[in-house]
Amino acid sequence: MNQTEGQVQPILCIVGEKVALGPLRRELLPLYQRWLNDFEVTRTTGRGGQPVTFEAEQAWYEQIGRTDADVVFTVYERATMRPIGNTGLHQIDHRHRTAEFGIVIGERDCWSKGYGTEVTRLLLRYGFQALDLHNIVLRVHSDNEGGIRAYTRAGFKLVGRRRQAHRRDGRAYDVIYMDCLATEFDSRSG
Repeated sequence: MNQTEGQVQPILCIVGEKVALGPLRRELLPLYQRWLNDFEVTRTTGRGGQPVTFEAEQAWYEQIGRTDADVVFTVYERATMRPIGNTGLHQIDHRHRTAEFGIVIGERDCWSKGYGTEVTRLLLRYGFQALDLHNIVLRVHSDNEGGIRAYTRAGFKLVGRRRQAHRRDGRAYDVIYMDCLATEFDSRSG
């Protein structure tokens, strides 16, 4: 086992300039659970402010490991190699070559540093090149301006909106749909 200063070095599957992506790790379940119970972190995910138990997080981890319809990674900050979030492709349909993108940057001090843009670009490249997908879609709430900027910089384009379809804190927000096609994606853009 490769260790430095008593810490297990993570396995890295995809490495960028600022972030790296590796497999989910059972020993990180308490950290994943902490992120999901930080309602400021999950404000833009549509989770609705519901607390997540350790048992529920364990069940999710076990389910993800048994399906081919989801590929989920831990996001690491390269400078420190600390886990800072999760990202994945969901509802993968190999016949139609489609999937849905998702991301959570759980460490607040890692917001607004360009990590989300790079994670998005890395996962698009992975989806198009490694999984041979053609269309990757995402949903984002209209008040998540930082997310919309990051997704646009990474290569997503607006394809539609569902008006006032998400409610939070007594207000209604549009759900914006964006997608990216393999034929339009430039992994160097940004």
